[in-house]
Amino acid sequence: MTYWVYHERQEAMLCGQHALNNLVQANAFTPVSLAEIAGQLDQMELNYMANNNEGGVSSKDYLKRLAEGSGNVDESGNFSIEVLRSALLSRYNIELPNIRQQGLSKVEVTTMDGFICNRSAHWFAIRKINDRYWNLNSTLERPEVISHFRLAAEVEALQNSGYSVFCVVDSLPPPCTNEAMMDQGLPKYWWKEEDLLKGKTNAMTRADDPWKDVGSGRRLDGGKKSSVGAGQQSKPISEMSEEEMLQMAMEASLEQAPQNNVVSYPLTDEPAVGVKIQFRMPDGTRAVRKFLESDVVGTIYSYVSSKSDDRNVELRAGFPPKDIASKKDETIAEAKLAGEMIHGRYA
Repeated sequence: MTYWVYHERQEAMLCGQHALNNLVQANAFTPVSLAEIAGQLDQMELNYMANNNEGGVSSKDYLKRLAEGSGNVDESGNFSIEVLRSALLSRYNIELPNIRQQGLSKVEVTTMDGFICNRSAHWFAIRKINDRYWNLNSTLERPEVISHFRLAAEVEALQNSGYSVFCVVDSLPPPCTNEAMMDQGLPKYWWKEEDLLKGKTNAMTRADDPWKDVGSGRRLDGGKKSSVGAGQQSKPISEMSEEEMLQMAMEASLEQAPQNNVVSYPLTDEPAVGVKIQFRMPDGTRAVRKFLESDVVGTIYSYVSSKSDDRNVELRAGFPPKDIASKKDETIAEAKLAGEMIHGRYA
């Protein structure tokens, strides 16, 4: 049986995302999905402060916390441990306790499925695959094997050097052993375990596997057959990079954007006194603006659109976040959006 190891490489400050994906051996989490979880956690914290602090949304502590912005993701895309825990729990029903948590000291580390390690703003995963442990640090050029004999010493050394180590005792998704499972990740990040163990300098990745297109219509000249016409998508989504998928989605949204029955909601100047609403804009930036409680929700759309090059936007609020388009003609007071966190996406 052939095993493959999934190892996403570092992009920007998204090591938390890569650590999660390397742990579950799939391109399961995106910056957008993790940012949404961060926003939900921020809103839960704000709601708790509003309900438990004297003065509610007008209290000094609440306004200070609101002004500080997110406590669960920073502007560079570094996520908190609570975001990573929530992501794993919601999608895989997997918990991520600290390895020093009471009760885990009696569990032998070589029986655990995997680990997430964190120091300062860096996260990385260690994962058991085919009864071997692999260091899947996204800053490494390729995965590095860790022997069972060395694992306990490695974990202890990480803790002694200031790392917090979180563990998954069991129940991680199974490792990749067939073609269908490979579609869960991006081709360039799959490494053939056999080549890694042999220490080959030209270890094969899925992106250059000569057998990966057998049965998918490869021509005799080495090119791929295509049954789509000019201007249509011919590359399988499973083989696209994040940038290519984003570009395709943007092009599709521009082509399909509705042009009729658009209602305009005039945006007035920000009032000196009003209710504050916190925003996570479609481009990932944060903002806070005051509105009158008598303003209709449609003016919130106008505000976000004005900050998004006048593009159509989709807005969500609440926990779990729900689309608020049906409330455009309601006042902010009627829609209960005062003090809320609103998440924006390009429509």
